Amino acid sequence: MTFDVVRVRADFPILTREVNGHPLVYLDSANTSQKPAQVIKAMRMHNERHNGNVSRSVHTLGTEATSAYEDARGKVASFVGATTPDEIVFTKNSTEAINLVAYSLGQHLALQPGDEIVISEMEHHSNIVPWQLLCERTGATLRWFGVTDEGRLAPDDDLINERTKIVSIVHMSNVLGTINDVSGIVARAHEVGALVLLDCSQSVPHLPVDVQALGADFIAFTGHKMLGPTGIGVLWGRYSLLAEMPPFLAGGSMIETVTMGGTTFAAPPARFEAGTPPIAEAVGLGAAVDYLTALGMEAVHQHEQEITAYALKTLTDVPGVQIFGPATPEGRGGTLSFGVDGIHPHDVGQVLDALGVEVRVGHHCAKPTCARFGVPAMTRASFYLYTTTDEIDALARGLDQVKKVFG
Repeated sequence: MTFDVVRVRADFPILTREVNGHPLVYLDSANTSQKPAQVIKAMRMHNERHNGNVSRSVHTLGTEATSAYEDARGKVASFVGATTPDEIVFTKNSTEAINLVAYSLGQHLALQPGDEIVISEMEHHSNIVPWQLLCERTGATLRWFGVTDEGRLAPDDDLINERTKIVSIVHMSNVLGTINDVSGIVARAHEVGALVLLDCSQSVPHLPVDVQALGADFIAFTGHKMLGPTGIGVLWGRYSLLAEMPPFLAGGSMIETVTMGGTTFAAPPARFEAGTPPIAEAVGLGAAVDYLTALGMEAVHQHEQEITAYALKTLTDVPGVQIFGPATPEGRGGTLSFGVDGIHPHDVGQVLDALGVEVRVGHHCAKPTCARFGVPAMTRASFYLYTTTDEIDALARGLDQVKKVFG
């Protein structure tokens, strides 16, 4: 069935508005995606009719809220191929999910000097800083894959070795758009007894992801990049590992029993969900999963591949534009970072915004990636299921205007 982007766009109320007197051209979905009416309605209906706390009450509203919350967990579990909903931990975002693993798994493994953690040079800060802090606490050593001029992970056969305990790699780069083939990395890590976390913040919203096929031990992703609300993220982990890990946060609902002399902890996922969780946000994420499932993730990915191919060709034809990352749509997603010769990205972004074209500028929480390519910042256009070729054309026209203003 042909992907009908016009029909899809009709579900997104914000896409009908104007910005600075121009039709909105939203090209910042890698930062935060927009929400369809179905997600907005689901959250509103929950707050209007079913608002209560979860796992704490026997009254009707509490029971309804608990049912809705756990129903969302089940939807997310099915969406990524988890073996049980109990492998899904709701967090605040991907950052919290990665920090949870860094803290709890690091404590469980009792890391010490001589142990090593492996990441890469193309990571988001949320997949760098937690591991740096873990190394500072334990004396372990942080090592990393480099990045090639083409924006791919640089091969290094000796990087993962018998000293490696944890490997944490981005599945799809938020700056370069690179989709990493992680199969070899996962296989090598498991060969030496290491555990693997994949940052899937950019991949789960945009292409089919099955945790069984990926073979990793943990993945992290977030609701606000996949048509859902801010304030909710997901950690998937193998249940046997989650059951062995100590809690990350302590408080209500994560306990089995508490006495003044000590505490025992609940089984996962409750062990990792202390306090009142993001209930309405979980409902919204469940609705987003329903929406994506109805479209089909293969269809979403195919649409983005076509848009990305069109954008690569269109921007390559704009004089003075340098694209960072893979030059073809193969093995890359709909995130395209670039520079305009002699013009700072902040200036690029301001001129584009004046024309209603919304892009992101800066280091994109990935300073090592920018440093690898010798720039302090980049301009990033990122696409999603509602992006059209007309919007790519508007971006190109906007870049022509940028050069007129600053040329």
